[in-house]
Amino acid sequence: MANSKRALTVEDLTKIAVYSDPQIAPNGETYAFVSTTVNDENEYQSQLFSQKITDKQPLQWTFNDAKSSHPRFSPDGKKLVYQSTRSGIPQLWLVPTHGGEARQLTFFKYGAVNPEWSKDGKSIIFTAELNKDDNVRDQAEQSKEERKEEEEKKASKPIVIDRLDHKSDAKGFHDSKKAQLVLFDVEKETFTQLTSSDADHGFEDVSPDGSLILFSANLDDDADYSLTNDLFTLDITTKEITKLTDGNGAYGNASFSPSGNKIACFGHEYEYSGATLNELYVIDVATKDRTCLSSSLDMQLGDAMIGDTRMGQSQEGPVWSENEEKLFFIGTDHGATGLYQADLNSNIEVLYKDNNHVFGFSYDNKTGKFILGISTPTNPCNFYQLKDAKMTRLTNANAELLEEVVLAEPETITVTAEDGWEIQGWLLHPYGFKEDKKYPFVLEIHGGPHAMYGQTFFHELQLLAAKGYIVLYTNPRGSHGYGQEFVNACRSDYGGKDYTDLMAAVDYALENYTFIDTDRLGVTGGSYGGFMTNWIVSHTNRFKAAVTQRSISNWLSFYGVSDIGYFFTKWELGQNLMDDPAKLWDFSPLKYVENVETPLLIVHGEQDLRCPIEQGEQLYVTLKHLKKEVEFVRFPGSNHELSRSGKPEMRMARLQHICRWFEEYL
Repeated sequence: MANSKRALTVEDLTKIAVYSDPQIAPNGETYAFVSTTVNDENEYQSQLFSQKITDKQPLQWTFNDAKSSHPRFSPDGKKLVYQSTRSGIPQLWLVPTHGGEARQLTFFKYGAVNPEWSKDGKSIIFTAELNKDDNVRDQAEQSKEERKEEEEKKASKPIVIDRLDHKSDAKGFHDSKKAQLVLFDVEKETFTQLTSSDADHGFEDVSPDGSLILFSANLDDDADYSLTNDLFTLDITTKEITKLTDGNGAYGNASFSPSGNKIACFGHEYEYSGATLNELYVIDVATKDRTCLSSSLDMQLGDAMIGDTRMGQSQEGPVWSENEEKLFFIGTDHGATGLYQADLNSNIEVLYKDNNHVFGFSYDNKTGKFILGISTPTNPCNFYQLKDAKMTRLTNANAELLEEVVLAEPETITVTAEDGWEIQGWLLHPYGFKEDKKYPFVLEIHGGPHAMYGQTFFHELQLLAAKGYIVLYTNPRGSHGYGQEFVNACRSDYGGKDYTDLMAAVDYALENYTFIDTDRLGVTGGSYGGFMTNWIVSHTNRFKAAVTQRSISNWLSFYGVSDIGYFFTKWELGQNLMDDPAKLWDFSPLKYVENVETPLLIVHGEQDLRCPIEQGEQLYVTLKHLKKEVEFVRFPGSNHELSRSGKPEMRMARLQHICRWFEEYL
């Protein structure tokens, strides 16, 4: 029988509503969340919604073309603070939950973000970008024309750089502004700057009695070289800062216990550099003694799942129970994420885990219920209530689109690598699949490399299946989800066993699925996946088409041009530029480019500071000089996040070019 539903399209990317950041109200009967969509002008907008647990449909709270996010209920539940760009840049707004107009609270020149209430509801703590001499009491928001004039003036002047850490893919070139914590007195409507060090400060929590602010930062004198992130408390009255951790690691996601005597957090001490798994710690506030509760868990804490339709932040834990006996958090394991519970004796229990992606949660300590945000390979997102081990779906997001299109359910496979290790992967069948037909095949390779493919919605993968391809995606060694030894195994071995893991997965697919056309194999990937795509086509000619995205081709230049190059090459390859340049060249696909016979499409964002576009330029010029089959597509104004949060029209153009290339050569 003919399929009554249509195939997914590139344009469907703009029809997906992405839910995030569930927040249960103090009464336990209502929760708020964020929905991000693409509007008619092809721009992102984020709206706030609320829903009673007993209602079938959520209610929209904000109605504008702005980005509204980070909703937080006051402790009495009568007000909601959030951030919104409706005035032009992110500022804080306050709205009564019983109804009424939202009121703008901040008018900071460079905006205000991430508001959180004190436990008594008298204060709101938030983050603002401030220059050293800025006064929070006389801030004035610029008009659109004033912002444009300042940007033009800034663009006309040279940039003076005197720091090692001078740029980031997210923010561009750094200036003198730093993220500082500011307190807003709700009754007096006054502002007090809490932090002032020449560093970015991340708000973590405020103590139950309101006397201490918990924040994270790198306050080392040699901060550019230490790469640490410590936890500190700030006494609001005396402004005294106390360091809680020892300056040897990275800590965050921290929160006070209900009594204020303890702090829970995630963290590690870089034992395996960037491949180190998070641990769950409890810190005694008085003694600073730190206890690890997760030593029996060999998995990444938090959400390491990757996809291309996850926008907005959500709570990953750890979150305290009211009696301080338990902590709740998300864990990443074997292609899925779940909700876990730990007690103070290090006993770990799974509260919920299935073949899906728990991307966030909110916990009501009065009723013991959770609101879980869940994505599956065939459903981008929905919210569920978890209470007494029973799951109840609360939303029906993207119902209209899901009624129209066919989405492929992945088939899980387990591949035995050449050294006996097990590699997990998934296979998507094409739209209108028939067992007796032959189909072209595309291998997708994720970035990171310390990330994880898995049971979540991924528009790009589904699109390729909709276009008629068998799609294989796997987690080779170096991926999260399989323990510390596995995630560490690719370090100093890029292009080694990670490469053979991928080839073993391709071999497995060809041996076990006769409907794959062995003469029409394609490969693509981004970031590390782009590096690996480059490595593959320079080491085998079995693929008939390849698309390399935001890739790395030359580790020698990457060291000096990437925002992370000066430490990443040491972390991942074991060498910095001056340690052993010959070794970095051995790891570089550009060294082997004469071997390339596969038609290659190079896709790169022009503002990418993580894997800068010169990586693509070097590869393109060298291949073109050798008269190889190659094409280079550059995306103006796009950084490393092009495929996930880039401008919608650029994201769609990228997908169209990928589909065009595979259609032409496969």
